[in-house]
Amino acid sequence: MAGIVLVRDIMSKNVRVVRPDTLVKEVVATMNKFDIGSIVVVKSNRPVGIITERDILRRIVEPCLAPEALRAREVMSSPVITINNTASIEEAAKIMARKRIKRLLVMDNEKLVGILTFTDIVTQVPNILVILEELVRPQHRSY
Repeated sequence: MAGIVLVRDIMSKNVRVVRPDTLVKEVVATMNKFDIGSIVVVKSNRPVGIITERDILRRIVEPCLAPEALRAREVMSSPVITINNTASIEEAAKIMARKRIKRLLVMDNEKLVGILTFTDIVTQVPNILVILEELVRPQHRSY
């Protein structure tokens, strides 16, 4: 259907991943190096968790734990919520609202192909409004 924006159209494709046994200190260093707010934890090339800035704050900083003493598996949020890359961003937004999350892992069959964030959707809203404006714009007919 023309005009529908799909998840694959706006997702970030270069997803950074770590293994469950990666030290949290390395996770944070990777997030800082690539200026990203989350990192996906994979086991056997399958996403098993996600670590966000909020996870770091709640599970490391607030309780004053040492990031060099903890592994990714100990601070990741799991299970992960996924969406198919051919889903609409409307469907993605509904899942995010229902699950109260800001990131969805994007899958193509069983393969991780991207990540979609709340910000990705919000920045797309003006473009969607332009598309929808066509529906309400009066048609000028020449006779």
